[in-house]
Amino acid sequence: MKLSKLKLVVAMATVMTLGACAMTQGTGVATQNNSPAKGFVVPAYERLTLDNGLTLFLMPQKEVPLITVNAVVRAGSVNDSTAGIASMTAQGLLLGAAGRSKSELEQTVDFLGASLSADAGKEGSVLAADFMAKDTEVMLPLFANVLMRPDFNSDEFAKLQQREIAGLSQAKESPRAVIGRYFDKLVFGQHPYGNAGSGTRESLATLNADALRAFHANYYLPGNTAISVVGDFDPASMKQRLQALFGGWHKVEGLKQPDLKAGLPKLDKSRVLLVDKGDAIETTFLIGSLGISRDNPDYVGLSVVNTILGGRFTSWLNDELRVNAGLTYGAHSGFVPYSSAGVFQISTFTKMATTEQAIDLALKTYARLWEQGIDKATLDSAKAYVKGQFPPKFETAGQLAGLLSDMYLYGFDDSFINEFQQRVDGLTLAEAQRLVASYFPRENLQFVLIGNAAEIAPIAAKYGEVIKVNIQDVGFGN
Repeated sequence: MKLSKLKLVVAMATVMTLGACAMTQGTGVATQNNSPAKGFVVPAYERLTLDNGLTLFLMPQKEVPLITVNAVVRAGSVNDSTAGIASMTAQGLLLGAAGRSKSELEQTVDFLGASLSADAGKEGSVLAADFMAKDTEVMLPLFANVLMRPDFNSDEFAKLQQREIAGLSQAKESPRAVIGRYFDKLVFGQHPYGNAGSGTRESLATLNADALRAFHANYYLPGNTAISVVGDFDPASMKQRLQALFGGWHKVEGLKQPDLKAGLPKLDKSRVLLVDKGDAIETTFLIGSLGISRDNPDYVGLSVVNTILGGRFTSWLNDELRVNAGLTYGAHSGFVPYSSAGVFQISTFTKMATTEQAIDLALKTYARLWEQGIDKATLDSAKAYVKGQFPPKFETAGQLAGLLSDMYLYGFDDSFINEFQQRVDGLTLAEAQRLVASYFPRENLQFVLIGNAAEIAPIAAKYGEVIKVNIQDVGFGN
């Protein structure tokens, strides 16, 4: 019953929060924005830093009695000393904390109809909680203990380790689930962006609870963390609570993060990573190259142009490969940005017999960006679509907390949101073509093909230097 009530509140928040988003952030004081020309802007919030270096974001949203709390730590697979340790440490937070067992934590959270989750990505680890405002005095201390004082119980860790190792083998049964890991490894090689956050069967087997404790001690530090609170709370009272809970978190100096701008690859030839899956009846493939960082000032314009190419159902790629040729159930493209770099990808899958036809058509369609260009009607349609899709991405408390976490992690500010509509409206045909010429990779493309190598190896050789691996091999490429 309690869980159903929380789901109802979340649904109400989805409907109501957008109405509260006609607010703008300045010095932490909410000011009403009545100008429809500005469109969607970030609700009022306050950013502050505790004496120990912990960053706090406070965004009151009074529509429903729900609170979301996110903690984001700058520790992801780019920090892995052993492949997968960042992910395992994040998941390990939930194995018990401050002397309370995993079962006791779960019972408390479930009894309140709340949620608590943790995971890691390339550059950050996130602990997230959703709960009713009336349960703040229970959930906030629990959240603080899980973040700062995890037990990393050895018995519970062994169970987690077994599940994750088994999960890696299962994931490789689904090429679409793992092809991105192969692509990042092909593009970035030994650079930290090439690290697979999941780790490998062999690397996970070497980990133990002590290794997780050491990783936590090295990276889960107040000066390396931001906590975002969004929902129904009084800011003054919340500041006092957070100060009491986190103010004593020990400050550590001298944390060294990897220089992710150093050693980025220079792709001087086309390569094909052919991943042999002998029982495959279709070919799954990615085509692309290096992309952009998350703070790129042209991020918004690129999202519009990519919408035309492969960012919606009526995109060029989907029209040509799915609707017109019937080669696939869906084709997509997009930029995947990180803090210091990123990738651009075209992705789809097709029957083994139509592998060459599908790849050639994808490349031919991609080439339209340069050879045919974009007309005004197509650009106007994409602009309207992007503006319509944008506000719903930031409606709920969870989405807004995630936005604040991303701003901390990737180094962009709320002008990305507040100026979004203006930037979309201001995108001209000439500017769109500049973006195509500047950012969409045309030469030295990188390919990952997962399928039956005996059938598609001759086709793979057509597109570049072939590197062959077996999908059952440990890891995600050479």
